[in-house]
Amino acid sequence: MVTEKANLLIESSNVMGYDALGIGDDDLSLGKEFLMEISKKAKFPFLSSNLIEEQSKKPLFSPFILKKVNGLRIGIFSLLSPDFFAGPGDPRKKGLTLRPPVETAQNIVKELRPKTDLIILLSHLSYPKDMELAQTVPGIHLIVGSHTGINLPHPPIINQHTVILQTAAKGMYGARLDLTLHNHEPAFYNTTTRQTVEQNIKTFNLRLNEAKSETDKAQWRKLIEDTERSLKQFQGKNEFTNGLSPLGESINDDPDIKKMVEAFRSKYPEPEKNQPPK
Repeated sequence: MVTEKANLLIESSNVMGYDALGIGDDDLSLGKEFLMEISKKAKFPFLSSNLIEEQSKKPLFSPFILKKVNGLRIGIFSLLSPDFFAGPGDPRKKGLTLRPPVETAQNIVKELRPKTDLIILLSHLSYPKDMELAQTVPGIHLIVGSHTGINLPHPPIINQHTVILQTAAKGMYGARLDLTLHNHEPAFYNTTTRQTVEQNIKTFNLRLNEAKSETDKAQWRKLIEDTERSLKQFQGKNEFTNGLSPLGESINDDPDIKKMVEAFRSKYPEPEKNQPPK
């Protein structure tokens, strides 16, 4: 059942049109050989920059990929934390070693920087480690995090250059990040921040019109001027909008994926839950 479920996940991801998959610790639950075999069925690359085959000393999968989208050169790499394994005897690590994530990230970013306009990390390190990495390794523009399973509707921006993204676990939410690039500077701001400043200016103008004394009017004019000045800092800078959507019953299933899931559930029905005593 578990192997067929893994195949179902790959087939569904093929339908969804994934660009890449970053390896996590649970992906190794059935062992290295199974993961390598099932990767051949995927229409997208498996990535892991620091997961190394013990015998050959080479990465188990591609350490990164380069993609060109509408003229934008994008580099994508992936990191897996060694902390999620129960020591050397963990069966998931059989035949594998893990290089230090920070050192690996520094080497990958150094290699990708001259070849790309945007660098994305598919992280399986945890949210706290993502924060640490963003502060330690400059040059990563987007960190798409996992394992911790927390919702980040307002993604943090580290040093104005690295946006950290993550959604809740078990597919409860879908997320969409829209980037608007005005220049090649590696700096971003959240569009909602600018919109908040613009709304404040409208509110301050209303209060100015309602003001009775000249003293109050002067204070509101000064506040409006200061806020308009702060609004100018956003001009010409790269921006992003992040949206999270709960994936409930109101979301229509893809018909092809729905058929595959129904076939799997028909073959492996979920056990009936015990009814609570009356």
